[in-house]
Amino acid sequence: MSQRRTSPAVPALITVATVGVAAGAAYLARTRQRDIKGAVVSRVLERPAGRSSYQELAHSLETSGTHLTGRAARAADTHANREVLAHIIGIERWGQHRLGAALGKHPDLSAPYHAHRPPQDTTLPQLQALITSTRAASVDLARQLHTRPPNDDQTIPHNSLGPMTAKAWLRYLTHHADLESRKLRGAAPQTGVMNPAETHPSATKL
Repeated sequence: MSQRRTSPAVPALITVATVGVAAGAAYLARTRQRDIKGAVVSRVLERPAGRSSYQELAHSLETSGTHLTGRAARAADTHANREVLAHIIGIERWGQHRLGAALGKHPDLSAPYHAHRPPQDTTLPQLQALITSTRAASVDLARQLHTRPPNDDQTIPHNSLGPMTAKAWLRYLTHHADLESRKLRGAAPQTGVMNPAETHPSATKL
């Protein structure tokens, strides 16, 4: 009795179907991710920023900048802390560069932020000074936008979050620096002569 032979086309069809299902699932996942991201941007950035004036956003940048520079001033001179500060400075400079589009400039709206980071060998005191001057530039930019406001519907792309208004960008810079600066750690407290039985104290949270 002869055996029924499976057509060689069947595995190929199954493979194509499997790939199709996988591609469809990936597409749905990406779409859902975009939808979630868009909802977060709208709720966390766009709506609150839209209810604020540029003057109020400048004041928020200035006030949070006081806490930001304070945390930077108390940070221990470690590689991890220098990386955090360089990241904050790089993102804020990058955002300032993008926001130039709202003032009629023509910045590169596709480049990543890395070109705006301070060099790897920048010292902690230099980074602390840059944090102060970079935030001052953001405050000044917000005031320029108050003087020369863009259209409310003008958006500027963020590489990860998508298109955002100038006000949402300013709110993003405020909150990004605030959240990232909470990762900074101060020097371990000096308690005099250590008891051999005591464990070494960890770095203090700022």
